[in-house]
Amino acid sequence: MNYLAHLHLGGDAPAQLLGSLYGDFVKGPLAGQWPADIEAAIRLHRRIDAFTDNHPLQARSRARFPAARRRYAGILLDLFFDHCLALHWADYADQPLEQFTGRVYRLLVAEPALPGRLASIAPRMAEQDWLGSYTDFAVLEQVLHAMQRRLSRPEGLDGAMAELERLYQPLSEDFRLFYPELQRFAAGQRLVTE
Repeated sequence: MNYLAHLHLGGDAPAQLLGSLYGDFVKGPLAGQWPADIEAAIRLHRRIDAFTDNHPLQARSRARFPAARRRYAGILLDLFFDHCLALHWADYADQPLEQFTGRVYRLLVAEPALPGRLASIAPRMAEQDWLGSYTDFAVLEQVLHAMQRRLSRPEGLDGAMAELERLYQPLSEDFRLFYPELQRFAAGQRLVTE
């Protein structure tokens, strides 16, 4: 899952929202460098990733891509599933997307000690409404280009947008089957850590 899904699944408390994002920027063991509630949310982020990576529905979704693209299929699914979540937000959340994302952006702006690269991208994330912009499928192309700049083998994503267009319907159906399962898993995991 990508940023929006992790934020949605991680819980509503400020520390849960922060830790949901930190999970993509904080690597290695957690040894008390962050407050306990943020570290709990980072651990949840990691469990959500493991659940997602090992789920049979995800394996089926990855298998929809040509064999040459499978190495990048997980990245593409994370991105595409955030698009599906944003597009169908009202099916999965009570609060309107704009209110949710606005709350996240205000929280990021107010946080003085964001980790690593998150500190540098948070202002752009808020200014350009990265989370809300996922409703527009065309935005995925911009995100893919940005990802390519960070990859050691950027050519691996060449043509990926065309594949996402071709697979749009089956991947959308995969999302609708998978996301409720992921919501139940995350809710159960939050109960264990609260």
